[in-house]
Formats: sequence, structure tokens, C-alpha cells
Amino acid sequence: MVGTGMIIPSEDEKQIGLPARRFLRGHVGRFLILVDDIERDRRPQLSAVFARYRKALDTMLLPEERQRASVHFFANMLEAYYFADSAATNRVLGQSVLARDHDGDVEEIPHPKNELKRIHPGFDERAHGALIVPALDLDHVLDRSERCRFLRSLFGWCVERMSASCEVHDAELPSCFRLVDGQRAEPMRNQSTHE
Repeated sequence: MVGTGMIIPSEDEKQIGLPARRFLRGHVGRFLILVDDIERDRRPQLSAVFARYRKALDTMLLPEERQRASVHFFANMLEAYYFADSAATNRVLGQSVLARDHDGDVEEIPHPKNELKRIHPGFDERAHGALIVPALDLDHVLDRSERCRFLRSLFGWCVERMSASCEVHDAELPSCFRLVDGQRAEPMRNQSTHE
């Protein structure tokens, strides 16, 4: 881009900035969340990927629109969170698919989709995912403060933005999802600095 006068690549303008601008200007009072998977092999580039997406939004949006837009990641992918709520996953896939909730941080499972296919060869990410996702008990998924930092960052941003738009004071914020004492992932946790 050196010498072209461009601030962001034209691909980012077309795929991120312009659609974000159209959405936010066409939906006053609504929010925009750009979500991507950040798989294990891309973790070292997390800050750079976040900065790229954030720069596309910040370049293309007006200051008052920037506060309604955020960038977040599922780690390693959405299917990781199925392992944090075995009851919901088993209701869809069958009672014996997951013996119990994953002991560690599900965001550290290297390839959760492949693991589900290994355990349950008939796993269909779209068909089963459409049933599992709404069945997940998010308070349960986020009940341990040291786990699911990426997901908690997403929910924390949503709660904070919605509370701010409704003029809710900190003392009135919901106590769900361990937002007060739970860990959040960097650099997503402080997106209010992009306003």
C-alpha cells in the first residue's frame, strides 16, 4: 500500500468497512460484531489480526459509529463451546457423546470440530450446530472465571454497550457470565478505547 495513499487494503474496505458502514447507518441504535475463528496456528498473529479488523472499522466508520462496532474471536472455533456444556450437546447428538464437560479451558481444544467428528462420526456442523448453539447454557459455559476468555470478552462488550445505551449504572449490571471477576482475552477486552 506504500505510495498508493490507501490507509487500509481495498479488500478490507470492501469486505469489512463498507458493509459495516451500510449496516450501522441503516440501523441506528443497533450494534455490529465482527467475529472470526482464531485457531491455534493463528494465535501468534492475534494482535495483528485484531488490529487489521479494528483498523478497517475505525477507518470506515464515524466516531459515533465506532462505539457500536467491535471485533471478537471464537477460539479455536464455535464448536469448542459445545464441550463446555455436555448436557446441551448430548441432548442434540445423543446421551453418550460427551461423558462430561471438558475439564480444562475449551478454548484450548486444538480442533474441536474434528474432535466431535471423531467422537460422533455423524456430526454435521451446520445441522447439529443450529440445534446445539441455542441450547447452550451460557452461564454454565462461562461459570469458571479462568475459562472462555474470548467468549467472555464478547459477552462483556455486548452487556457493557447495551447497558450504556440504556443508561444502566455499574451497580445495575447483570451478574451473569462472570463478567465482574472472569478473565477476558486481550486485545478485545478494551475496545471502548476505539470510540
